[in-house]
Amino acid sequence: MTNTRTHGYARISTAMQNADRQENALREYGIKEHDIYIDVINGNTNDRPQLERLLKNIRSGDLVVVTSIDRLGRDYKLIQEAWAQITNSLQADIVVLDMPLLDTRKKGKSIDNRFISDLVLQILSYVAQKERENIKIRQRQGIDNAKAKGKVLGRPKADYPQNWSNVYKKWQSGKITATAAMQELGLKRNTFYKLAAMYVDKSK
Repeated sequence: MTNTRTHGYARISTAMQNADRQENALREYGIKEHDIYIDVINGNTNDRPQLERLLKNIRSGDLVVVTSIDRLGRDYKLIQEAWAQITNSLQADIVVLDMPLLDTRKKGKSIDNRFISDLVLQILSYVAQKERENIKIRQRQGIDNAKAKGKVLGRPKADYPQNWSNVYKKWQSGKITATAAMQELGLKRNTFYKLAAMYVDKSK
C-alpha cells in the first residue's frame, strides 16, 4: 500500500478576503488543517508562496484538492502551468470540487476520458480568465463613476498587531501554520486573512 497524502489548496485576494468557504469545503473533504495551504494575493502579483510550498511537499501519487479551477491561478496561463506541474511533472492527482469532471483519478487509460477532461480544463481556464478581466473592467467603471460623483475612495487604514511582520513572514515561509499565526497574533480567522490581503511586505 502506497503512503499517499491528500493536500488542500486555497487562494484569496483583496477581492475575496474570506477564506472560510474554501477552507470549510476542504475540511469537509477530510483534509486536516496542517495539509491545507492558503495563499493571500496582494495586488496584481503572481507570487503564490503557499502553492510553492505545496508543490515542494507533493509526492507521486498524492492528491491535491481545490474548490474551483481558478484557485490554481489568476489567468489561463497560470492555471495550465500549475495543472501540468502537479499532474505531469509531480505525477499527482487533482480533484476540483465544483467540477466533478476535473478529477484525474477517473481518467484511467481511456483516451476519451482524457480528451474530455483536458477539454473541460481548457474551457474553464479560459472562462476563469475572462471573468477576472470582466471583474476588473466593472471595478474600474465603478471607481470612475464614484470619482465623477466626488466620492472619497480608498481602503481604511489597517490596525496591525505589533508583531505582525515577524509572524506573517513565518507563516508565509511555512514555519508555522495559519492557525498558529492567528493564535500568536491574537486574531480571529477572518481578521487575520483580511489583514493579510491588505498587507504589503516592504522588506521584499
